Amino acid sequence: MELACLDLEGVLIPEIWIAFAEKTGIDALKATTRDIPDYDELMTMRLKELDKAGLGLNEIQDVISTLNPLPGAAEFLDWLRARFQVVILSDTFYEFAGPLMAQLGYPTLLCHKLTVDSTGKVVDYNLRQANPKRQAICAFKSIYYRTIAAGDSYNDTTMLAEADAGILFSAPQNVIDEFPQFPAVHTYDDLKQAFINASIRDLEL
Repeated sequence: MELACLDLEGVLIPEIWIAFAEKTGIDALKATTRDIPDYDELMTMRLKELDKAGLGLNEIQDVISTLNPLPGAAEFLDWLRARFQVVILSDTFYEFAGPLMAQLGYPTLLCHKLTVDSTGKVVDYNLRQANPKRQAICAFKSIYYRTIAAGDSYNDTTMLAEADAGILFSAPQNVIDEFPQFPAVHTYDDLKQAFINASIRDLEL
C-alpha cells in the first residue's frame, strides 16, 4: 500500500501565523519555515512576539475561526484519499488545527501541542519528537508502506528526502533552487499528476 504524506500550511490551508500577523500588524510573525529553517529559532521568536504584544491562544483562535482551506484543497484531498491512504504531517499545533480539519473532513493529523496557562498565554511549545516529519516517514517505511510526500518549506525537505518520492508544492523559489532533486509543482492538478507519476500503480486522474 502506498501512503501519501502531506504538509498542512501552505499546501492545504493558509499559513496561520501569516494570517495572525496581518490581523495584528506584527510583521515579525509573518516569518515561516519558508524563511527560517530552524524551527526552534522560529517558535522562540513567535512566543517572544506574543508575550511582548500581550496576545495569546484566544486571539490566535479568533483569527483561525475566520480561515478556510485553500481553494481546491478539499477537492484535492478527496481525490487523493480515493487513491492513497493519507496522513497530514505538520508543524502546526492541535490547538490551532481543529476548525480547519473539520472543513477538510478530519484527515489524520500528526503535529505538536502548546502549553497554555489559565489566562490563555502561550508559555511553551511541545514538539511531538525531534525531526517529526522525517521520523514519521521512517516509521511508515518500517511497517512496509511505500511513501510519497509533498510539502512547501525547508522543514519539509527531510520528509521529502526520506520518502520513496518527494514533491515540492507551491514552494518559494529559494526552496526550489536549493532542492532541485524534488519535482516542483504549483497547482492541485499538477500535484495530482505528480502523485500519479510517483506511484508504482496504474492510476488515472
